[in-house]
Order: sequence, then C-alpha cells, then structure tokens
Amino acid sequence: MIERYTLPEMKRIWSEENKFRKWLDIEIYACEALAELGLVPPEALAAIKEKAGFDVQRIAEIEKVTDHDVIAFTTCVAEYVGDAAKYIHMGLTSSDVLDTALAVLMREAGFHLLGRLKELRGVLLEKAREHRSTIMVGRTHGIHAEPTTFGLKMLLWVAETGRNIGRLERALTAVGVGKISGAVGTYAEIDPRVEEHVCNRLGLVPALVSTQVLQRDRHAEYMTALAIIAGSLEKFATEIRNLQRTEIREVEEFFKKGQKGSSAMPHKRNPITAERVAGLARVLRGNATAALENMALWHERDITHSSVERVIIPDSTITLDYMLAKFTGVMAGLLVYPENMRRNIERTGGLVFSQRVLLALVEKGLSRERAYELVQRNAMRTWQTGESFRELLLADTEVTAEISREELQALFSYDFFLRHVDKIYRRFGL
Repeated sequence: MIERYTLPEMKRIWSEENKFRKWLDIEIYACEALAELGLVPPEALAAIKEKAGFDVQRIAEIEKVTDHDVIAFTTCVAEYVGDAAKYIHMGLTSSDVLDTALAVLMREAGFHLLGRLKELRGVLLEKAREHRSTIMVGRTHGIHAEPTTFGLKMLLWVAETGRNIGRLERALTAVGVGKISGAVGTYAEIDPRVEEHVCNRLGLVPALVSTQVLQRDRHAEYMTALAIIAGSLEKFATEIRNLQRTEIREVEEFFKKGQKGSSAMPHKRNPITAERVAGLARVLRGNATAALENMALWHERDITHSSVERVIIPDSTITLDYMLAKFTGVMAGLLVYPENMRRNIERTGGLVFSQRVLLALVEKGLSRERAYELVQRNAMRTWQTGESFRELLLADTEVTAEISREELQALFSYDFFLRHVDKIYRRFGL
C-alpha cells in the first residue's frame, strides 16, 4: 500500500541511483585526499573525476556473480575509468563506503521529514489560533471533566510536534557521522586525513572511534525518534477518531464528494485516514525494536544488522513521510463542530461545575470532606436522574445555607475556565 503513495522526494532519496551516487562521491573524495597525500597521481585523479560513473543494471549483473554489492559497484566504476581505477577504494573497506553513505541518506531523509513536521506544526498552529475560545468539554478516563477549548487541544499538539522537531534534529546529529578507518577501525591502510576530507565534503563529522562499522546506537536513536514521532501522530489520530464517534461528533475528517464510507451502509462517514495513521505507527515501533536489537554485534563487526537496516530504515522514513503528509491533510481539512461541542458539554446537566461549587463551599468555611459530601450527593443524583445539577443545588438547603442563590448561580459560568487561556497562548507568542 505504501509503495503506491511513496512521495517523489523520499522515493528519490532511497533510489538505487542516489545510493550509488553517494558511494561514488565517497570514493572520489577519498581519491582527492589520497592525491593531496601524494598517493594518487594527479593525472589519475583527473581521469577518475572525469570518467567515473556507474550503471545500476550493470552493477546488478556483476553482483549476481560476485555476491558482493561493493565489489560489484567498484568493478562497474572501473569499467568506466580504466587503468586509473586501481586507485579507487585504496585502503578502504566496504563499510567505510556503506556506513558513511547511509549516514548521508539518513540525513537527507531526516531533513525531508523535518520539513513535513514543520508543515504539520503550521497547520496545527492555525487551528489553535482559529479555535482559541471554542469551548468544549475536557475528558479524563473518557468521562466529562471540566471545560477546555479546542484551541488548547491543538496547542498541546503544536508543543508536542515542536518537541518531535527537536528530537529528530538531535537524531540527525547522532547519525551525521562518517568513518573511513579501514578494516577494524585502526587506519592501518588509510590515513585519518582521508576520513576528515571525505566527511568534510559530505557535511558529516568523523567518528571519534569506530570498528569496521559505525556503532548502531546512533541508528537506534534515529529509528526511535521516528517511532516516537509516529506515536505522536497515532495519539493525535486516536483523538480525532474518538471525537468523530457518532455519539460525540465534535470533529470529522473531511468527506469529499463521491467518497464512499461502506460497501453495505451508504450513511457511513468513517475516520479512515486517522485509522490508517494510527495503524502504521505500529510498524515504526516494530522497526525501532529491530534497530535496538542491531546494537549488539559480534566483536568489531558482523552483518546481522545489515539485512535488517536495508528494510527498516528506508521503510520507516517512507512510512513516516506518508503518515505526516496524510495527517497534515486531515488537519488542514478537519471539520469542526462547535455547536456539538457546546451540546455535549451540557449533556451532564452542569456537572462540569462541581469543582467550582466544592471550592466555593470550602471558602465559606466548610471542611473539604463536608463540602465534597454535599456536592457529590447532588452530582450523583444528576447522574442517575438527569436532573439539573444547578437546580438540585439550589434546592438543597444545606448548600444554600452556606452559599447564596446569587453566588451559586454565578459559579455556573464557562468564562471562568477560559480566564488563563491567553496566558498559555502567550507562551507560544500568540
């Protein structure tokens, strides 16, 4: 399913063409550094830079024989370069190329995802502005608690998306490391200055120390960051799904003309995109677990991580790209029903004001326990009979003995719950 919707930029990043282009860049940059050290003749470097190329199909043909992707690649490049190709890959091991190139690709994908996150944050911020004072009930345990605003719910998501932006930026720093240090990381056959040159050209930082591979805690951090972002999207999508339930219907995914919700029931308008986003988050959590398991390799290197990463890293970035694109679309087109929010908040007959009454009684001098008892007995009657909570309190002489009818009436105001909303918004510069 995801392949059908793979968006052009992420598809380009993980293409064979782009991967081999990064490999070739690394090989050429290494030759540049070796030439500066006097190990590659200037005319050979010139020939390499002029002629070096590759053909994806030809590499695949060679790999069928060699059963080794990097050897197939260097063999193909040599067919383009000729005699000067003997200087290509000199002193390098395969993982020098593979791990350094993977770092570049992960950063390309990650920076693209950062753009997606910032786009989502912008859409959420606009919803927060629009619904700053749109009153709705806040729910705890799925039960009505006290009033809040839909704008505050959106602002909460803005803040979390901001944290995810920071999380991904830190992960990009963690994976933004290269290594050109040879078979077990000792630089026995390659000068450390080659690594410095290659990494500088690629915008990477040389690893302080490596084995034959870069250590996989870096990749695990990156993959865990993607999983956390997916978890946030699942959280947001789950809220949309709950608020779209028929009994609530405070928001709804946009339902375009011609769209069908069910093959059997023509009335259905289902939150299908939010459900899809919520489901795909499970894939990214599973992939993050695999990345954590990749950390423990035998000695200086084995390849148990390699086959896993060829699946989980491209798939996770592609999937998250899709999730972000689709959920941003959901939020941009979200249908919001303030009148249903107001209708729902009133369904419990004023019970959302119970804490206000409780505290007012305490301020009058009652113990908290006695005040709680008076309020709760009226609240429970409202739950059981559907009678107005305010009218029950007004009829309760033990309550009105402490609070005048006018004071009691004044407690039932939604404005009270909005009095600090502007302060919260100011924290966001709004």
